[in-house]
Amino acid sequence: MKIAANGIRIHVEEQGSGDVALVFLHYYGGSSRTWGKVISALPKSHRTFATDHRGWGESDAPASGYGLADLADDAQGVIEALELNRYVLIGHSMGGKVAQFMASRRPNGLAGLVLVAPSPPQPMAMPPEAREAMASVYATRESIGAAIDQVLTAKVLNPKDREQVIEDSLRGAPQAKAAWPRSTSLEDITRDVAAIDVPTLVVAGELDRVDSVDLLKAELLSRVPHAVLHVLPGTGHLSPLESPQELGDLIDAFATQVADEPNRTDGKTKQPAHQRT
Repeated sequence: MKIAANGIRIHVEEQGSGDVALVFLHYYGGSSRTWGKVISALPKSHRTFATDHRGWGESDAPASGYGLADLADDAQGVIEALELNRYVLIGHSMGGKVAQFMASRRPNGLAGLVLVAPSPPQPMAMPPEAREAMASVYATRESIGAAIDQVLTAKVLNPKDREQVIEDSLRGAPQAKAAWPRSTSLEDITRDVAAIDVPTLVVAGELDRVDSVDLLKAELLSRVPHAVLHVLPGTGHLSPLESPQELGDLIDAFATQVADEPNRTDGKTKQPAHQRT
C-alpha cells in the first residue's frame, strides 16, 4: 500500500496483528523486501510494517530531501497516518541511523528500538575517493555482485536472495544512491542519541565488514543509554538475509518483553528486566 507522508507517497508492506506494531526501515540499497524472511520468522501475533525509504523500492523519488531528518519525517508520517499508538522501531544499517535519529526525538508511542548492523551516530569515516566509489557501486549487476561478495556478506546468499539484492540496488533512484555516501552518512548525531529513552537492542554481525562489532561498541553502545548488544555468529552486514531466523527470534523476544511493559505516560519507558542497569 502507499501512504501519503511528508509530502510524498511511501510504500508500506503490512502483515500480522498485535497491540505493539513493528516498523522496519531498510539499509542503503535495499527495500521493504529486505525484511521478508525476518518477518516470516516472526509469529503472526506481531503486526509488522516494512517501508521503502524515499528513492528506493516502490516509494516516490523526489529530486531532493534525502537527509536523516527527511527520512525520519517520512517514517514518522507513515506511523502517524497509520495511527500506530505503540510501536517498536527496527532499522538496518542506514535505516538504523534513521531510527536512532527518530528515537532521539522521543516520539509518542515509541516503545522500543532495535538497531540491526546500524550505521553509528558519528560521521562515516571514509576517504573522498571511497565515497565516490560507494556512490556508483549500485550502478551495474557486476559491481553489486562484487559488493555482496567482498563487503556486505559473510554467508553465501541463495540465488533468489542474491537476485533480490541486485534488483533492489539497481532500482534505487540516482539521487538516493548518491545522497547517503556523499552527505547523509556524514551527518553527526552523536549528541542527539543520548536522548534515546526507550529499551534498545543492538544486533551486530560477528563478521560485519561495514559496521564492525568493535565500532558499534565504541561509537554507539557508549552513547545510547542502556543499549544492549547481541552478536550474530558467522554473520556479515546483511543479517536480515544471512541470519533471518536468528534475527527474527531476537526481535520476537524483545518485542514481547516491550509489550509487557507499561505504556509510556511521562516521556520515559522502563527497560525490560534483562536490560536494566
